[in-house]
Amino acid sequence: MSLLEKTVKEIYPQDASSREKAKTRLDNLAIPHWALGDLMDLALDIAGMTGTVKPSVKKKAILTMAGDHGVVAENVSKYPSEVTPQMVYNFVAGGAGINALSKQAGANIFVVDMGVAADLKDLADAGKIINKKVGLGTGNIAKGPAMSRTMAVRALESGIDIANELSAEYDIFGTGDMGIGNTTPSTAIAAVCTGEPLEALTGRGTGLNDDQLVHKTNVIKQALEINKPDPKDGVDILAKVGGFEIGGLAGLILGAAANRKPIVVDGFISTAAALIAYTIEPFVRDYLIFSHKSVEPGHKAMQLKLGCEKPLLDLNFRLGEGTGAAVAMNLVEGAVAILTEVATFEEAAVAEADK
Repeated sequence: MSLLEKTVKEIYPQDASSREKAKTRLDNLAIPHWALGDLMDLALDIAGMTGTVKPSVKKKAILTMAGDHGVVAENVSKYPSEVTPQMVYNFVAGGAGINALSKQAGANIFVVDMGVAADLKDLADAGKIINKKVGLGTGNIAKGPAMSRTMAVRALESGIDIANELSAEYDIFGTGDMGIGNTTPSTAIAAVCTGEPLEALTGRGTGLNDDQLVHKTNVIKQALEINKPDPKDGVDILAKVGGFEIGGLAGLILGAAANRKPIVVDGFISTAAALIAYTIEPFVRDYLIFSHKSVEPGHKAMQLKLGCEKPLLDLNFRLGEGTGAAVAMNLVEGAVAILTEVATFEEAAVAEADK
C-alpha cells in the first residue's frame, strides 16, 4: 500500500463526542447564548478536529511551498519565473509579507522547494528550506500535461511526509504558496472541480489588463481541452493541469487531516490544493479552516464547493505566501480561548461563592 493510499484510509470525520461536549460547554458559558458567534462555531469545529474539549493551538506551523510553472511561457503573468527563486531567498532572509505576519501570529515558517526552476541546494544544505523538489518547474499545460501521474503522487506524498514529521511537534498548520504563474493552473483546477465557466473564475493574478485577462482565459481553456482532466480523479487533475507546490499543499492537507490537525487554508492557490485533496478524500473538509476571501473572482466558487459559505476574513488579500492563514491564526487561537478559558454559569457561580 502506498503512502497516499495509507493516508487516505486514516482520514475520518470530526469526532462527534468531542463536538457534543464542546457544544454543551459553549451553550453554558456565562455570556448571552452564542454571543461570540462565528468564533464559537470555530471552537466547535476545532474540538471535533482535535478530538478534545481542551485543544491547544499554541504551536503553529505555516508551510510556504514554492514551484514554477511552464505555462508562464504563454505570457499569463506580468512577472518572469526568475521571481520565484528570488522570493524564496527573500523568505529565508525574513523580508516577505509572510515573515512579518507569521511572526505576529507566533507561527514558524517552513519554506519548501517543491519544484522551483533553479538550484536551491545551498539553502537546502544549510537547513534553511525543505528540499522536496519534484522537477524544475512543471510542463506547459497549454501544450500538454503539467507532470506525469507518478510525479503527481510524489508531490502529494512529499506533502504527507512533511505533515507526518511536523505533527509530533505542531498543533495546527497553515498553507502558503509561491510560484509565478500559479493562478493559471489554480483556475484550471477550479474549473474542473466546480464546473463554473472560466470567464467567471479567471482573475487578473499579478495585475493583468483586460486584453491580458482574455488571453489568460483562452490559455486555460486550451489547457483543459488538450489535457481533459478527469473531475473525479484528484491525482489526474493535479497531473494534467496542476503544479508541484499545489500537489505538495494538497498532500500536506491530507497528511494533517490523517493526524487530526486543523489546517488553515490561505488563498486562491491553497484552495486549489484543498480541492485536489477533497477530490481524493472528501473527509478532509472536516479539518479545513478557511482564512479569508481572496480578490481572485474564482475563490468564492472554490470555497462553496468545499462547503464554506463565509471564510473568517475578507480583507481584499491577493498575495498568497500564507499571509491570510497567518492573520486568521489569531482568530483560531481566540476561538480556543473561548472554549477553554471562559467560565460557564456554574463555574462563575462557584467562583462568586468563594469571595
